[in-house]
Amino acid sequence: MIVAMDLNALPVPEEDEDDFGGQVEEYNAPEERMETAVDIARREREERKRRLKKERSDDRSVLVSRSPGNDQLFHTKILKSYDRSKLPPGWLDCPSCGQEIFGTIPSKVPLGESFNDYIIPGKRFSFKQVIHQQRVLGKKIGLVIDLTNTSRYYPVADLKKEGIKHVKIQCKGRDSVPDNVSVNHFVYEVTQFLSRQKQSRKYILVHCTHGYNRTGYMIIHYLMRKMSMSVTLAIKVFSDARPPGIYKPEYIEALYAFYHEKKPEMIVCPPTPEWKRTPELVDLNGEAVPDNDDDDGIPGSPLHENHKTDTIMTNDDILGDEIPNDQQDAFRQFCFQTLKLGLGTRGHMQFPGSHPVSLNRDNLQLLRQRYYYATWKADGTRYMMLITMDGCYLIDRCYNFRRVQMRFPCRVTNDGLAEKTHQFTLLDGEMIIDTLPDSKRQERRYLIYDLMAVNGVSVIERPFYERWKMLEKGVIEPRNQERFQCRNPYYRYDMEPFRVRRKDFWLLSAVTKLLNEFIPKLSHDADGLIFQGWDDPYIPRTHEGLLKWKYADLNSVDFLFEIDNDCQLLFLYERGKKKLMEGYRVAFEEDSDPLLFSGKIIECSWDSDRQEWIFKRVRTDKSTPNDFNTYKKVMRSIRDNITEDILLNEINEIIRLPMYADRIRIDSKAHHHTNMARRR
Repeated sequence: MIVAMDLNALPVPEEDEDDFGGQVEEYNAPEERMETAVDIARREREERKRRLKKERSDDRSVLVSRSPGNDQLFHTKILKSYDRSKLPPGWLDCPSCGQEIFGTIPSKVPLGESFNDYIIPGKRFSFKQVIHQQRVLGKKIGLVIDLTNTSRYYPVADLKKEGIKHVKIQCKGRDSVPDNVSVNHFVYEVTQFLSRQKQSRKYILVHCTHGYNRTGYMIIHYLMRKMSMSVTLAIKVFSDARPPGIYKPEYIEALYAFYHEKKPEMIVCPPTPEWKRTPELVDLNGEAVPDNDDDDGIPGSPLHENHKTDTIMTNDDILGDEIPNDQQDAFRQFCFQTLKLGLGTRGHMQFPGSHPVSLNRDNLQLLRQRYYYATWKADGTRYMMLITMDGCYLIDRCYNFRRVQMRFPCRVTNDGLAEKTHQFTLLDGEMIIDTLPDSKRQERRYLIYDLMAVNGVSVIERPFYERWKMLEKGVIEPRNQERFQCRNPYYRYDMEPFRVRRKDFWLLSAVTKLLNEFIPKLSHDADGLIFQGWDDPYIPRTHEGLLKWKYADLNSVDFLFEIDNDCQLLFLYERGKKKLMEGYRVAFEEDSDPLLFSGKIIECSWDSDRQEWIFKRVRTDKSTPNDFNTYKKVMRSIRDNITEDILLNEINEIIRLPMYADRIRIDSKAHHHTNMARRR
């Protein structure tokens, strides 16, 4: 007797352990003639065509019979209807686990016991099987990272009973690759877990629904960041361990785009596996339909695209991707230790970078007492940057870290490739936006002006001129050599989110040219000058010897602005608390609603004629207003009114002093020899 089967339903045999007793219902199928194999194939093909042309909304009960290996007659039973979407499409025939990849084991999702009624015993794959299979292989699972977009596949409590940690990183599997924040979370969890395995090594089971695309995407990111390999090699490592590897082309494209690598022509995405090409998962042309996986019918977010758009760049743009809080805390501790700051409660969250003070008639005398160089004050966004092997991190004024994909090789070996990348190198600089005069095309650039640590070693106590030279030799030159001499044929520096260069500093004798010739030709905004002590160490936070001179109309203060009962309130900070500036008001443009700025940090300039503060912009890069002491120094600078003419006259006198005259002569010769060597 041939049992008619619904092709929309999965065959589910009876369970050996179920005791039906005398309550088994019998189903008598109508008598049919015996079909040949050809008849069966023809009938099933026609039924499949009819089913694919007309979508059915319900699942029918299915009668399943089972013949054992011996002649014993097995009972049959009618299985109850069930929601087929509870069983992941293609899951039954999907291979269970791949081979270990540097401590991780890729796997399809293990299903809890609630699915047992719908899966024949030989096809079941639960955590009991996972733990047993890996134990036989000599591996003990200590962590499970779940990348599915649902929590219905198994109870997490089952893992906790086994002493296995569970981390949920919810990722959509349909029409999207995992977002960058989820990738950062995954890499951090894997790194932290494996770093703790000292004595008895434990392994990480990584699963999405089927253990291929999302799982492969995440593991490849880990390999890229921790093993310093190319995307092509990382893809091969995963596909060798979990054949055929990632089979969705958009995931492959996203990996090459993310790591700024050119995809070799030889790389071809493997076809959809046969287990994923079952009748319910293909269209009328035999092609795989979009994979809902475990998204419960919820559309995924659009795929990440790394191409450049016509969006106008601003200094308020948020760059990079969030990282886990624990990782950020560890980075903060490293920065504090590098800068030799205490880790007390107060100040732990404060940005530790060096800040200049406004030039006034008192500290102007420092230029006579110490040897200074000058540079332009760019009107950009302040960032420190931490370079590690697994990524670069921009550190904003709120002391938040965000990851950007950049490459900083350490040095070049005989074969022309960098032996390694920087690991815990700390920089200071500013992000500016260049607007090219002819095309008006915008280009973001990070101007690095200081170096505080090289590969984990603090250099803040060295004089500035040494740090500046180390910055060029150790950070900029290896990068430029690899970039311009094509020593890495696959990496595309032009795909990075911004360009990088060392900021130039000049002898004080060049300040006139700097003001009259250099600054007017800049392709980004500049609002004054910075005077850097050539022999100074790096001083965190406020540096009384680091001087800034701004054009008179550009001196500004950052206030916290609030409105209470229609009254304007301007606050500064004093000893970590808000300080109300009684009677202060700020003038906004006529078409602006002051209420929209309440609760925000606003930059204001002082109008001495109107005797009031003028709104300039919202400081989205800051979470606190200026300190009251900073405010006093700005006001002192405004009152002293050191104009450009006064400044240039002072500098012309200063550079005639013996201390300057001798060193300028020596430094000029050194610069000349350096430039000649570069031309060779």
